[in-house]
Amino acid sequence: MDVNELFWQAPIDNLKKGYIDDETHFTCLLCGEEIEKGIIYPYDGLLYEAEKMMQHHITITHQSVFHYLNGLNKKMTGLTEHQSHILGLFYEGKSDQEIKKELEIGSATTIRHHRFALKEKERQAKTLLVMMELLKEQDRKEDTFVSIHKTATMVDDRYNVTLSEEQQVLAKLFPHGVGKELVRFPKREKQKIIVLRAITMLFDKEKQYTEKELNEIIKPMYEDYVHIRRYLIEYGFLDRQSDGSAYWVKK
Repeated sequence: MDVNELFWQAPIDNLKKGYIDDETHFTCLLCGEEIEKGIIYPYDGLLYEAEKMMQHHITITHQSVFHYLNGLNKKMTGLTEHQSHILGLFYEGKSDQEIKKELEIGSATTIRHHRFALKEKERQAKTLLVMMELLKEQDRKEDTFVSIHKTATMVDDRYNVTLSEEQQVLAKLFPHGVGKELVRFPKREKQKIIVLRAITMLFDKEKQYTEKELNEIIKPMYEDYVHIRRYLIEYGFLDRQSDGSAYWVKK
């Protein structure tokens, strides 16, 4: 399963830990890294059993689950850049006076106001979460929405896509299957995102590609591969070195 789907479908307790486990592996919900159970892993002169190694992976790769989540696009968190900054300072355990000094704010009352506003967001989020869970229980026939990739540069109605819609669009535009010829690159934003997401699934998430390697994957699908490559970057599916020497799937 795609790491974005794993992330959005995971229970809150697993999201807080940053990973899920099955019979054979621990899987990082933040990047998809898998660590096999039953193996002792050496790292920096120490030995780690699998779950400890996954916890260590999250620390060395993502700093913490909190830092990873707080760094997501504001459309994902619902926080302004200023709120994210203050939330990070709260997480570090800094007092209102210390934050006031660091942000050069005239009064600690302003900091207390931010604390109150964030608490209010927490209450609203809990209420909405319960309501959505009850809605799911009430309507078992609802069509599942396609998970939004966490690195999306803009999140709006273009991402309002159900699984059945996605399948219909891909069947129409890739009549011989994704990876084969793309009939046309759609102008409609929603369909454009569906196509770009499907193409991204063809790439190895652990590999860095040269521009030539990337072109060789895209060109059999669509003659104007530069057009596709540019959109993959623009919509946050891929990232690259500034000189274009390496491309990779954003996580």
